[in-house]
Amino acid sequence: MSEVFEGYERQYCELSANLSRKCNSAAALSDHEQKQQKFVEVKAGIDDADVLIRKMDLEARSLQPSVKAVLLAKLREYKSDLNQLKREFKRVTSPNANQASREELLESGNADVHSASAEHRERMAMSVERLNESSDRIMESRRTILETEELGISILQDLHQQRETLLHSHNKLHGVDDAIDKIDHNKLYSQFVSTQLVMLPSRILLPSWC
Repeated sequence: MSEVFEGYERQYCELSANLSRKCNSAAALSDHEQKQQKFVEVKAGIDDADVLIRKMDLEARSLQPSVKAVLLAKLREYKSDLNQLKREFKRVTSPNANQASREELLESGNADVHSASAEHRERMAMSVERLNESSDRIMESRRTILETEELGISILQDLHQQRETLLHSHNKLHGVDDAIDKIDHNKLYSQFVSTQLVMLPSRILLPSWC
């Protein structure tokens, strides 16, 4: 699945549920200014929902076919949901709607709307729950990756320390070898000098004709 698509999807689900509540509450308001303010908020929210739908569509079409097919199927459901919100908004903001039609909407006609809204909210809640579960799995995967990276760094540090220890030991052994070579050289020189000193008297006593 696409983490980018899931992010847009989560935003849309929350926005759609919020717009449905605002649209229903705006229709029940008696104060004209408050109602108009609610309508402005709903209209801005619907525009934002349109943008999210387009972003989800672009993201889904950029993925591999197997994933794209699943996401486009979900996207069709969200487009249908948004169209329903637009129809509901158009109905409650219609300039030809009189008080009787609004009362009918609030009392009798709203039964179906409330039922649809309840179903919509339930569907959105389930979608958000699935998204939260996906987010938890993603976070767990990231945590595992982070722990693996930390373990790798620790191993590299241990290997570096072992390398430094081996280099230090090698240098010490090299120093010992040099010392041994120096001792052997001095020993040979001492033996040579001793030999020469031993032979010196015999050389002195021998006649010149020998």
